[in-house]
Amino acid sequence: MQIIAQRPKALKDMPFHYCPGCMHGVAHRLIAECIDELEINNTATGVAPVGCSVLAYKYFDMDMAQAAHGRAPAVATGMKRGRPEMNVFTYQGDGDLAAIGTAEIIHAANRGEKQTVFFVNNAIYGMTGGQMAPTTLKDMKTQTSPYGRDVEDIGHPIQVCELLNTLEAPYFIERVSLLSAQDIRKAKKAVLKALQYNKEDKGFTFIEFIATCPTGWGQHPVKALDWAKENMLPVFPIKNFRDKGAKA
Repeated sequence: MQIIAQRPKALKDMPFHYCPGCMHGVAHRLIAECIDELEINNTATGVAPVGCSVLAYKYFDMDMAQAAHGRAPAVATGMKRGRPEMNVFTYQGDGDLAAIGTAEIIHAANRGEKQTVFFVNNAIYGMTGGQMAPTTLKDMKTQTSPYGRDVEDIGHPIQVCELLNTLEAPYFIERVSLLSAQDIRKAKKAVLKALQYNKEDKGFTFIEFIATCPTGWGQHPVKALDWAKENMLPVFPIKNFRDKGAKA
């Protein structure tokens, strides 16, 4: 018997156009399913900046705004403060959020802005050709680090969850994986919780997705999964860093 998964209402009836093996589509579906389950379709609105994440506005069936590179948390701040009844989220990649957007994410989190940030970490700039990102691993080869990332010269990969966890204001911070079916099921629980807190106006909530970029990495999609498990997870461990709403 063939089982066909129903499309979430929060997604438009159109196919994704991401590269084979890209995990943006998985992340989109998780977010959309949770928006449906929380029944916030009429109040949810997203901000997508520059990078592969910018294509999100093509697929989410709700009002979406495009922000300048890295500025999504600032735009989301204005949207939420201007329309406090809305449930605002941003959808960002690692090159966007952890490079040019470092100031925006740090200060939005530090202020405890009532927004949810979805951060896709695939350790590379995807849309612009596979350049080194702030999350690129030590010795990892990219178009701009053909001999591998030299941490003595460039610095170590930035661990965003750990960085945000030093701040007092964030309400919920969790890093999840999209590298297996079991991981995806666990990731959905975290996404649902982050958006539930958003619905309740609890404060700043943050989800980091560990994902692959087979095209940017120059790998077969299946091999990319194995590579990420072996190399990314030791540097970016799956963990809940902060949950102020958890029962004691």
